[in-house]
Amino acid sequence: MMERIAEASPGFKARIAGVFYLIGGLAYVVAENFVRGRLVVYGDAAATATNILAHEPLFRLGFAAELISTVCFIPVTLLLYDLFKPVNRSLSLLAAFFSLVGCAIQALSSLFHLAPLVVLGGAQYLSVFKVEQLQALALMFLKFRAETSSIYMEFFGCYNLLIGYLIFRSKFLPRILGVFLALAGLTYQAFLSPPLANYLFPYLLAPAGALGELSFVLWLLVFGVNAQRWKEQASAAGGAIRT
Repeated sequence: MMERIAEASPGFKARIAGVFYLIGGLAYVVAENFVRGRLVVYGDAAATATNILAHEPLFRLGFAAELISTVCFIPVTLLLYDLFKPVNRSLSLLAAFFSLVGCAIQALSSLFHLAPLVVLGGAQYLSVFKVEQLQALALMFLKFRAETSSIYMEFFGCYNLLIGYLIFRSKFLPRILGVFLALAGLTYQAFLSPPLANYLFPYLLAPAGALGELSFVLWLLVFGVNAQRWKEQASAAGGAIRT
């Protein structure tokens, strides 16, 4: 399958990347907003533990959704690397590096999401701890997940900045898409300070991310790339042209 994708047209690769990007993004929204947003109360360990135990299938769904998001972004990274090689091979490779490191961090982050189920699972060896201590541990793991996720968003922001620049320099995608995506990546740098990012999220990060990423994904899904211009740029760069 990977060989067939490698031999496919640039337009087909762009649409496949858009499909995986959309699935991964929706899965992340489910995990973040419809699971953790409903069940986790960061200032109340007891309420969080009660919510998790009362809605354990939903909480497990959040883990599965986050894992799907991570897995989906690996083919996105590889496909976009291949698409943007003709623009600048080194920067495209650097962007792929940031993305894959970010995927690894997100995978680690998802383990912290799963940890409260172990802590609150009622295993015999945990009976040495008081209930309040176990609830505090569960919330601590979820806070670790949030901190780790902030690091992931830093890498993802750098990825968006580089891909945005590559789009702007390309001849086969509208430059405005690159501007929007680069702005989204720039706003994600606010995650250097998680409290600042949390404060700005509804006012700046969410709108910028939606504008940059959604416009890019929808363009890939609907229009793909201008195959003729991609081939011309690939030829000028000395890259291999596949039809």
